[in-house]
Amino acid sequence: MNAIRILTLLEATTVSGSAKPVLVFARQAQLAPADLPRADLAVALFHRRGWPEENSFTAAARQAGLSLEFIRERGRFDLAVLRQLNELVERLRPDVLWTNAVKSHFLVRFAGLHRKACWLAFHHGYTATDLKMRLYNQLDRWSLRAAARVVTVCRPFAQDLERHGLPSARIRIQHMPVSPVDVRPDQASELRRHLGIAAGERVVLTVGRLSQEKGHADALRVFRLLRDRMPAQPLRLLIVGDGPERRRLGALADRLGLAHDVIFAGHQDQIASYYAAADVFLLASHSEGSPNVLLEAMSAGLPVVATRVGGVPELAEDGVEALLAGRGNHEALADAVLRVFTKPDLRSRLIENGRRKAAGHSPEWFYRSMMRIISETLEH
Repeated sequence: MNAIRILTLLEATTVSGSAKPVLVFARQAQLAPADLPRADLAVALFHRRGWPEENSFTAAARQAGLSLEFIRERGRFDLAVLRQLNELVERLRPDVLWTNAVKSHFLVRFAGLHRKACWLAFHHGYTATDLKMRLYNQLDRWSLRAAARVVTVCRPFAQDLERHGLPSARIRIQHMPVSPVDVRPDQASELRRHLGIAAGERVVLTVGRLSQEKGHADALRVFRLLRDRMPAQPLRLLIVGDGPERRRLGALADRLGLAHDVIFAGHQDQIASYYAAADVFLLASHSEGSPNVLLEAMSAGLPVVATRVGGVPELAEDGVEALLAGRGNHEALADAVLRVFTKPDLRSRLIENGRRKAAGHSPEWFYRSMMRIISETLEH
């Protein structure tokens, strides 16, 4: 059986966001089961002038056996990339174009590349923090109307696309995969020593880009409530991630009297040790699709407390795999974390069910599911 040639367009310098599922797919393609067509995947990586040639994503991509092509650009709106993309498609002649963000969606439609290969657009959701982002969102909805299939990560995102004119017959929902997270006691003790966390301190962990929609300000306020409700229990809040909200969150931690109890660990490519060092995972997001960190935390054996937003309820049922509360409901989130700390039976049940649920989102499951969608796209 001939391999299906796939060209995916990415903007990535780290192993996060839309880069993660592409890497998972690439690794599984090397192990493709005999009952599925073989996928031959190449990645076209946008590379801005002044960026380092090699980074954590390129290293991981080469390790996964990916063929990398570079789209050189002088700035964010360099139209010279159109010629490069056309030449690349002519040279590689992919069966499927797999795009992953607003920019690549627009370039494919604007350049007419969707007439040269079947176009599968992966939609990871929108943020509407300012006028510029709202305009980008509107532009993206125009772009996506030309795609043979639009893959999105949760039911609310699919419904939003339908409301804005995309036919439901061309939309597919695909949750994110998670590779098993291997945690070891020595990882936990070593990291806790490195971060200055004492043996008796309980750690609330949150992981994600420090942007407004991720709700880190809410996480700080939830943690303040926990400190007030558990005055005899030493607690630390561990925040893994970086982004535009870093300075504001630091100032908020100071105002809440939490400067010595909150650790900003920055972006981390390898976070298994952070899951190992924590006692509970808190996701206070205002908006989510299919959050990989939620599945990672469950795979690592952490009880999860999260907001009931986006695709979160599709991944974790309240009281079964996680404890869920409304967006911005600090009291309910703090109550849920307190229950995890004080009810051992509940904690054990959440951990067991969470691990089982995460195991169902394995890399092989993701590869099979995506290959079904890709094969269907080719028949479009």
